[in-house]
Amino acid sequence: MPDTSSSLPRIAVYSGTFDPFTLGHEDVVRRAAGLFDQLLVAVAVAHHKKTLFSLAERVRQVEQAMAGVPGVSVRPFEGLIMDFCAEQGACAVVRGVRNLSDFDYEAQMAAMNRKLRPSVETVFLLPDAPLQCISSTLVREISKLGGDVSQMVGAPVAAALQLAHAGAGSQKG
Repeated sequence: MPDTSSSLPRIAVYSGTFDPFTLGHEDVVRRAAGLFDQLLVAVAVAHHKKTLFSLAERVRQVEQAMAGVPGVSVRPFEGLIMDFCAEQGACAVVRGVRNLSDFDYEAQMAAMNRKLRPSVETVFLLPDAPLQCISSTLVREISKLGGDVSQMVGAPVAAALQLAHAGAGSQKG
């Protein structure tokens, strides 16, 4: 049996814009945290799309949701996820997959990431079945239209969504 006492910690990265951080995201983090010594939740700057919440707000939401989960830390990142993995000494990228559409996209990304950095594996995790229908896009839309998102996001995120949409509504005129 190999001696693992002196081996490096197994570090994985779970990245996304997390706008907002949903209960599906939380579920994937908790599952991944049990598989690795350290899990870095990497919150993307997201130049490619307009986010409802600032980077600092999204980082804070993830930190609040994951407080107390052993081995989990939250960091902002910009650029290629494979470069971030190299900087952090990560051996794996974790991706949540809700359905076949997600899988098709994520499989392409995994193949490209393997070309960029063959030493980093991609691990796909399914969120718990009742959470598989939740997407950040749908949560934002439901919240914007005044719907109840309390079964889709944690209480601090639900409050932040309500405040963000109340502020946007008061500025229209």
